Amino acid sequence: MPVKALYDYDFPSADRVENFGDDQLVYVHWLGNPLFCSAAAFRAPRDIPFGTFLTEIVWPWAGSDPDFDPSQVAGWQLFDEQLTPDDGASLTDLGIGHKALLKFRTE
Repeated sequence: MPVKALYDYDFPSADRVENFGDDQLVYVHWLGNPLFCSAAAFRAPRDIPFGTFLTEIVWPWAGSDPDFDPSQVAGWQLFDEQLTPDDGASLTDLGIGHKALLKFRTE
């Protein structure tokens, strides 16, 4: 349902890419996990290697589920497209931009 403001609303979004310098926001969603019912947002450097992004940012978050096993992660998606990540490639090199949504499943 649309909302009509009663006045001029001129407030730029606080999560604009220019507010993050060399960093960006990346959303990560563990599909099918009832403990994580929605995506989590992480601030990460654009040039961080994907493998480092996983081990330093995503795995500690996912590890809050006692059943998490990184070796069971499969089926990466960037938005709704399949993604075959290279652990040495940066987020930018993989096309993972500001406010991108990464999804994964576990086997």
